[in-house]
Amino acid sequence: MNATEPTVDAAPVQRARDIFSKEEIRELSRISDVRGALLIAHCWATIFAVWVVCAIWTNPVTILLGIMIVGARQLGLGVISHDAAHHILFRNRKFNDWAAEWFLNRPLMGASVVPYRQYHLVHHRFTQQENDPDLHLSAPFPTTRASMRRKMVRDLTGQTGWKQRSAAIRNIFRGEDGGVDWRKGLVRLGPNIAINMAFLSGFIAAGKPELYVLLWIVPNLTWELLVARIRNIGEHGAVPDNEDRLRNTRTTLANPLERLFIAPYFVNYHLEHHLLVSCPCYRLPAAHRMLKDKGMLPRMEVRRGYLDMLRVAAPA
Repeated sequence: MNATEPTVDAAPVQRARDIFSKEEIRELSRISDVRGALLIAHCWATIFAVWVVCAIWTNPVTILLGIMIVGARQLGLGVISHDAAHHILFRNRKFNDWAAEWFLNRPLMGASVVPYRQYHLVHHRFTQQENDPDLHLSAPFPTTRASMRRKMVRDLTGQTGWKQRSAAIRNIFRGEDGGVDWRKGLVRLGPNIAINMAFLSGFIAAGKPELYVLLWIVPNLTWELLVARIRNIGEHGAVPDNEDRLRNTRTTLANPLERLFIAPYFVNYHLEHHLLVSCPCYRLPAAHRMLKDKGMLPRMEVRRGYLDMLRVAAPA
C-alpha cells in the first residue's frame, strides 16, 4: 500500500511550478555554503569516528557495524557529490566542483564531477523514458524475491563489487590501442592512491593496518554496493506512472536506522529532488512537508520504509 491511495485522475505534474510558487521555489533552492561544508564534515567525521572506535575496541561486532556504517557513508560521499553535480553544494561553482573532486570523489575511485553531471542531467530530462540513461536500473522491476535475494547475496559477498571495481580499473588503464597504458592510469588514479596511502599510514601508526582493508576496502566492495542497489530500486523501480513527476519517482520515508545504514543525507526524498532539482538535499524534507500541506500526498508515490518499498519491487 502507498502512504495514501493515489489519485490518478488528475493531470500529470511535469514542473515544480505546477505546484510551488516562485517564492517557495526560491526558498527551497537557497544554497548554504555552511550547510554544504557541514555535510562533508559530518560524513568524514562519522567515518573517522568508526575507525577510531574499531581501532580501540577491535572485535567482530564493532567490525561488522563499522563495515555497515562506513559503507553507508561511502554512499553518503556520493550523495553529497550528487548535490555538487547539480551545482547546489556550494554557491561558487568552481569551488563546488573542486570540493566534490577532492573531498568526495578522489578518496574512492572518482575524479571530476563533470562527466557524471553531463550523464546525470540527461536522466533528469528523460526520467523513465526510453532515452533515460538510467532506465536499465529500474527496468528489471518488479522482479521475483528469489532474484532479489541472489542480487543481494552477490553484493554482500563482494561479487558485484569486484566485478564493477575491477572493470573500472581496467578501463582507466586501457590505452587507445586496447592494451595497458600505465601512464594514463597512474595519472588518473595517482591522487586517489595517495589519499588512500595516507589512510593506510594512519592505520599502520595505530598498529592496525588490517583495519584499512576491513573498514575501507571491504565496505566499498560489499555494503556500499548493497545499499546503492536498494537506493536505486527505491528511486525508480516499479513506479506506477512513467509520465507523472509525482509517480515516476519514489520517496521512501526512512526511519533513523535506515538513515544510518541505508539512506544518508536525505537521499530517500527522491521524488522531491526530481520535482525541484535546484533544492539542496538538506531542504528536501521541507519540500516534502510543503507537498503534504498542499494536499499532494495522495498523488505521490511514497513508501513507508525500505521494506515496504522492496515488497513493491519484489512482490511475493
